[in-house]
Amino acid sequence: MAPPFGSRAVVRSNRVRTRLHDPADGPPAVTVERLAWPAGAREPDRTNAFSIFWVTAGSGAVEVDVTAHPLVAPALLFVSPYRRIRVTLTRPLRGTLIRFHANYLCVETFHAESGCAGALFNDPFGSPVVRVPRQASAEVRGLVTRVGDELETPRDGGAEVVMASLRILLVLATRVKRTSDARRVASGDYRHPLTHRLSALVEQHYRTRHAPADYARLLHITPKALGRFTRAHFGRTMTEIVRERILIDAKWDLLHTLKPVKQVAAELGFADELYFSRFFRKATGLAPTMFRSVETEIRRGSNLSMSLARPAIPPIPAAD
Repeated sequence: MAPPFGSRAVVRSNRVRTRLHDPADGPPAVTVERLAWPAGAREPDRTNAFSIFWVTAGSGAVEVDVTAHPLVAPALLFVSPYRRIRVTLTRPLRGTLIRFHANYLCVETFHAESGCAGALFNDPFGSPVVRVPRQASAEVRGLVTRVGDELETPRDGGAEVVMASLRILLVLATRVKRTSDARRVASGDYRHPLTHRLSALVEQHYRTRHAPADYARLLHITPKALGRFTRAHFGRTMTEIVRERILIDAKWDLLHTLKPVKQVAAELGFADELYFSRFFRKATGLAPTMFRSVETEIRRGSNLSMSLARPAIPPIPAAD
């Protein structure tokens, strides 16, 4: 895979490179890469950019950190900055990869307008893969093609067209995912009485309760039964669900506040700052202090002056 943005790389001990994009270095704010991957496994570099994969052919699975999700064309895959992914293909993949940094389009703030951050990039319960139905494929293909064409052949107003196309793509994908979720509710996929209760409990307690046994106790079931339930309905363990929810707030606080790392760790329920640092580094490839330093430098400090509410994750819809 070609290095995104042609930017500097940081090599970490977990053998996955983190490639950083800094707009001040001169590369484009948005890049488009054509993908033609053979069957097999590959692990792209981590990056501090938002990544949108438009998969037009192929099938297999994608692991985001340690959680695996089916990947079958046509589909969109949304990957947040600093996330580790591994793609294992049973059939060759063809498609397009769009990447952009928050300096260009800050999904962290755009979520207030479209809901795309929680639905597409930061959903502890859902999949980062959005299956695109036939009736929406043509529109997605047109938007992705428009972004590529405008970048390859610069014209007057091209930057505005690229920005508008990306925003429409995110809104369209959010609608597709929510429609799909609504159909799952109607068909019975989410009718289990624990789904709505569990999502509400995680949102209420994730800062103070990290152990699966805590949630099992609140739901009056055994930890083993809860583990079977989350794997069957969400494709991940209870530990992974809570960890992803914690990570959303950890990144938010490091980016948008001046709280010391020790305070961020304590507010998220970590008695040991070193344990929190290990948790954060495993999830992002960077220690919390390095993450804050790098992104503050790249964003020229603008992240520290943003007066925004910490994003909440909406609970799974309850069945009628």
